[in-house]
Amino acid sequence: MAEASPTAPTKIRQGYWWYEAPPAPAEVEEEKIEKPVIPPMPELARWSPPRIRKLIEAQRDYAATVLSVEAVSDFWRLQDFARRKARAFAGVTQIAMLTHPELNSKSANPMVGDARAALGAEKEAARRTYLRANARAYALVMFSRTSCGYCRVQWPIAQRFQEEYGWQVIRQDLDTHPELGQRFGVDVTPTIMVIKRDSAQRMVIASGVEAYPNLSAMAYQAVRLLNGDIRPEQFMTGAGEEGGFFDALANGPVSASAADDASGASELRADR
Repeated sequence: MAEASPTAPTKIRQGYWWYEAPPAPAEVEEEKIEKPVIPPMPELARWSPPRIRKLIEAQRDYAATVLSVEAVSDFWRLQDFARRKARAFAGVTQIAMLTHPELNSKSANPMVGDARAALGAEKEAARRTYLRANARAYALVMFSRTSCGYCRVQWPIAQRFQEEYGWQVIRQDLDTHPELGQRFGVDVTPTIMVIKRDSAQRMVIASGVEAYPNLSAMAYQAVRLLNGDIRPEQFMTGAGEEGGFFDALANGPVSASAADDASGASELRADR
């Protein structure tokens, strides 16, 4: 006997006038915002800044929701408390800076006009002396193109290196010598590069038009780095700032890690 095939489920047919009422829309729960609990000011004064910030944000949202005078007033009372707290911190900071002047940037970067002018002249003299002393060891190369209008602006600025520091300054046209762009990895013009003579060492110090003071400062930093007088971490340490407030390796965790790296490198060389 043949096995009976399973029957398909019966589909309920509905008439033309059949209608089923749509389900009732779900009730949207009304958003409930609770009133923040503001502790007494002596207790609030012992809270951490992140905790105070969260309370202020909660009170702001509550006040913007209920729009009552008291709620808005409480928000601004908290803001006033935070302002006074910040003012108190600034006052203690002022005393700390006077007690520990080594933590104060003014000890290395005076804000008074005459003192800043004197500091700038001192730094410029140090850069000039250093760059002139390395004039025979380095050259300045500017990569340009005939169609580059900015290159015509940058070239006289670059030429000042020859006048100020006695450097050889060379201009290379990438339209005429495209192989130089591939060799030195230069796509943007103008690009200015410091190249150490009789060496493969080189460093880009400007891409695009750069003012002469910035160009001089970058060349100074690049030559010091290539000479090994500074580490990469000290590239932002300007002339006369070594060992001072703006020297990343003067005192602190970075200097400690740098010393550990140097010690490890010495041990590695000794093992070899």
